[in-house]
Amino acid sequence: MPRTMETTRFGSLAVNDDEIINFPHGIPGFEEHTEWVMAGEDDNPVKWLQSLSDGDVALPVTHPSVFLGHYAPRFADEDLEEVRQGSDEGLMLLVILSVPEGRPWETTANLRAPIVLQHIRRVGKQIVCLNEEYSIRHGIFAREDRTAEEPEGEFPEQDASPLDEEEGDGMSKGASRRKDAC
Repeated sequence: MPRTMETTRFGSLAVNDDEIINFPHGIPGFEEHTEWVMAGEDDNPVKWLQSLSDGDVALPVTHPSVFLGHYAPRFADEDLEEVRQGSDEGLMLLVILSVPEGRPWETTANLRAPIVLQHIRRVGKQIVCLNEEYSIRHGIFAREDRTAEEPEGEFPEQDASPLDEEEGDGMSKGASRRKDAC
């Protein structure tokens, strides 16, 4: 029988036990929130990681391939083990988005600390990757797309690199000390 909770973003949300994703240590900044569920429209690449501890807490997330051609984070084995539980099967990556109120063209993604999910066993963890070149505020829109939407004089310069600097076909496989998921 599903449990129901009231949420700010989705109203009344019915959640089955097999939909719950457990974050044994929570997510940094939300350590007490250990149970989450994916919510949102099926056809929208942006989903919401909704906390089951607090209906007001939901984080926008997406798969990095939605806006980035190549993303190959490397993780220390000990950081991944809690999620892997002995196997890379069923692992996937999500990145948390930051969408400034009233300025969606300034949306950024945290590439430095993706969410690693083991979707078969429904376990997740946010892990800081070893790749220092990845930013916590990577602009997801090309500069020309961002400037087409911005009101004049209200868009500050960002340090995030534009999307067209990233190329490739997604995740690479098999490098030592690299655990990739898709």
